[in-house]
This record gives sequence, C-alpha cells and structure tokens, in this order.
Amino acid sequence: MKLGCLLDMDGVIYRGSEVIPGAAEFIRFLTEASIPYLLLTNNSAPTPLDILVKLRKFGVETTVEHIYTSGMATAEWIVRQKPTATAYVIGESGLLTALNDAGIAVTRDHPDYVIVGEGRTLNFEMLEIAHRAIDAGAGFLSTNADTWCPTDAGPRPGCGAIAALLESATGRQAYHVGKPNPFMFRAARKKLGLATDEVLMVGDTMETDIRGATDLGFKNILVLTEEPQRIKRKSPFRNGLLFITGAFWVGLVESIARLVPENGSNPEAILGLIDSLKNSMSAAN
Repeated sequence: MKLGCLLDMDGVIYRGSEVIPGAAEFIRFLTEASIPYLLLTNNSAPTPLDILVKLRKFGVETTVEHIYTSGMATAEWIVRQKPTATAYVIGESGLLTALNDAGIAVTRDHPDYVIVGEGRTLNFEMLEIAHRAIDAGAGFLSTNADTWCPTDAGPRPGCGAIAALLESATGRQAYHVGKPNPFMFRAARKKLGLATDEVLMVGDTMETDIRGATDLGFKNILVLTEEPQRIKRKSPFRNGLLFITGAFWVGLVESIARLVPENGSNPEAILGLIDSLKNSMSAAN
C-alpha cells in the first residue's frame, strides 16, 4: 500500500524557536524510505525559503518543494477563480511572494480581492483601505481562521482576529483558505500524487489539523506536543490511545519521536505503527 504524509510544522516539527525531539529523525526516515511528504503551516508570513532556513538550523534536512503554506494555498485558490485577479493584501512577504509567483498583482485601486494574512505590519490605514474595498464589492479572503498565534514571548492576535475585525466592520464574512478548509488539504494531497486513503496527516491541533484531514477521509495521528491533558479532556479518546468514528480513526502519540521507526528506512514501518495503534485500541475495548 502506498502512503504519504502531511505534517503540521508548529507543534509537530518545532515549537517557536525550539525543535521537537524526533522531528529531524522522522523527516530523515521519510526521505530515506522515499515516502512523499509535505510540511504544512497556516502561517502565511514566511516564504518557503524562510521556513527552510529555520528547519535547517534545527537539523531538519528538507527542500522548499516539501513546504506548503496557507499563503500558497490562497494564491492557488484565487487563480482557480480568476487567473487575472488583483488583490489588496494585509500580510507579509510569504503571502506577497506566493501571490506574485501566481501572477496576482497587488493593488489598492479597485482590487478583486482583499486578503488578510499573518503578520505584524498592521495599521489603521490598511484596515480603512481593506474596509472600503470590501464595501465596494471585493472578495474577502483570509489565509486562515486562527485567532491567535504562539510565539516565544507569548500569544499574539492572529490572522483570524484581524479578519474578524473587518467582518464586524463590513458585515461580510471572510473565506478562510487555510486549514481546516478542505481546499488546502485536497491541494496538498494532489501535490503528493496520492489517493485519499493513502494520506496520513500528523498534527497537534484537533480543530485544524485533525478536523480538516478527517473531513476528507485521511488517516490521522495527533501528537500531544502541548497541553496534552486539555486535548484529552476535549477529545473522545479511549484510554488515551485512539478513537474511531464511523470509517475514520485518529491515532494518539505523545510526540513525533514515537513515529520514528526502529528498523531504519523500511517504508513499511509507518504502516506497522498505524496497525499497532489500531490493535491497541481494539485491546483496550
């Protein structure tokens, strides 16, 4: 059976400025076993190259071709709607670069879309321009619905919070392209060249990573990198191992280090882990 992996980054590969133990080893395993994978993030602020530099500092060896951001997904979504679209953007270089690469011009004069992304460059003038463009009929997008973002210094307002401000001011609802939107997951699956039942999602957030992947029928593993007790209380896990709902299941592990196989680069190792999680749930019942 074929298998490919989609992995969230912040919370699975790293947390802020620290690498999560086992992350570099798991990516090395995927590479050596020729298992296709993509690293996903709802953070549209950095470019894939920015992310690559950060990963390499952590000892995680990969390439930009394995990185897929919500900014890139947003650009792809717009191109499918209107290839010649223009946009007014509240966001940083990662989103602007993705739009430029897709041939989408950035303008403040009668844009086709207003796009809100992650970043710290917000000012009131930008909100005024965005408000007036939306009021004049521009489409209203955001790269994701996350209302807050973790940083080393503590949480800060996220893209979803800025979009919510404009939603309140304009009376229009934003369309959030990033996780858990099926569009980003489906686009990522197609980049892997795999069928739905051949994709494994590894994430640390039920509300975005696991919810979106489950909606499309992917296999799922939730890693409890942060606040495991909070997640366990909110989720229907049986004995902290696994739950099955209908035809879908979600495996539960404490860290990505648990996914690193002991038998080197055997591509069957990850399938064996999935089977062991299923067997653990069956034994618990």
